[in-house]
Amino acid sequence: MSEKKLSFKEMCEKFEVTPRTLRYYEYIELLQPERDGRARWYGPRETARMTLIMRGRRFGFSLEEMRQWLEMREQAGSEAQLKIWVEMADRQMAQLAEQRRQIDEAMDELRSLRDTAASELSEN
Repeated sequence: MSEKKLSFKEMCEKFEVTPRTLRYYEYIELLQPERDGRARWYGPRETARMTLIMRGRRFGFSLEEMRQWLEMREQAGSEAQLKIWVEMADRQMAQLAEQRRQIDEAMDELRSLRDTAASELSEN
């Protein structure tokens, strides 16, 4: 049974990325498609890696963090990769919580200034 492989264009469409983004991910060695002349083919391994990369980006991880994490499985196995993932996730959740705190603080201050301005307008 043959594995389903995606073309370069199909990969871009599936993950809603630009060709430039996909080429960059290859350049920094996040992805390693099979090549047939100028054509690139992405098998299940590359599709799974791209899914993880897109999730990681959504969670705020850097591409370098994702590259190192993906390499971890090949170098040290899945258990080591999972341990690193837990550490990365804990660190990222702490950063996101701090960002949320800062956003909440900024919104409170902006709301207060807006309310003061609206109050002054209604008095005039």
